[in-house]
Amino acid sequence: MVTELNTGTGVIVVAAGRGTRMGSKESKQYLMLQDKPIVIHTLEVFERHPLITEIVLVTGAQDVERCLSWIHEYGITKKIKVIPGGAERQHSVYQGLLHISTPWVLVHDGVRPFVTEQQVTSCYEAAVNHGASVLAVPVKDTVKQVDGQGWVTATPDRRSLWAIQTPQAFRRSDLIRAHGMAEAEGFTGTDDSMLIERLGIPVMVVEGSYTNIKITTPDDLDYAEFVRMKKEQKGEDMT
Repeated sequence: MVTELNTGTGVIVVAAGRGTRMGSKESKQYLMLQDKPIVIHTLEVFERHPLITEIVLVTGAQDVERCLSWIHEYGITKKIKVIPGGAERQHSVYQGLLHISTPWVLVHDGVRPFVTEQQVTSCYEAAVNHGASVLAVPVKDTVKQVDGQGWVTATPDRRSLWAIQTPQAFRRSDLIRAHGMAEAEGFTGTDDSMLIERLGIPVMVVEGSYTNIKITTPDDLDYAEFVRMKKEQKGEDMT
């Protein structure tokens, strides 16, 4: 049960990366998934979510205008800002924080279009009840720790390993403080929860779904087409 009233929840959708693993001239977040750009599919999840009152889309400076055009074209009407990001993902998130006013904020990858309304809600509720949360799934495969020469040095217990996804949810004030400390110390994290952890704030894991994929390679895009087709065949709500 949520123990704190929601007075507004915002989401920062990060879509400023150029990416090279897709092997295309176009950035992965702007590739078409069936009938519209991937990033629009992602924005539509939050457009329809009743908890979300503000959206900040962080993109490349050269892509702001076309994203604004798509937002209009595809009928996204919720309060939304489109801003240019920074050189690194961490800098882009911080820019997003400066343009959002809600006390609670979610950070989500622009190329994760299959997150569900319930997953967003569960992530938010866990953050309100515990201070911070991340969506994640248990690791299926055995994971090996390997040294620089390619030798296995350890085999962590798979039962303790989770693959972290987005959204991740935090108090906005905590996340701003975490980013400020990271900047002052020259630290770059691989996700926002890592910055929060450095403040000593515990992060609750919320189980997500293996279909909440991050589309970064051609194989991912093929799988995304398959997932969307299957959901449509089952008549599932794509939000």
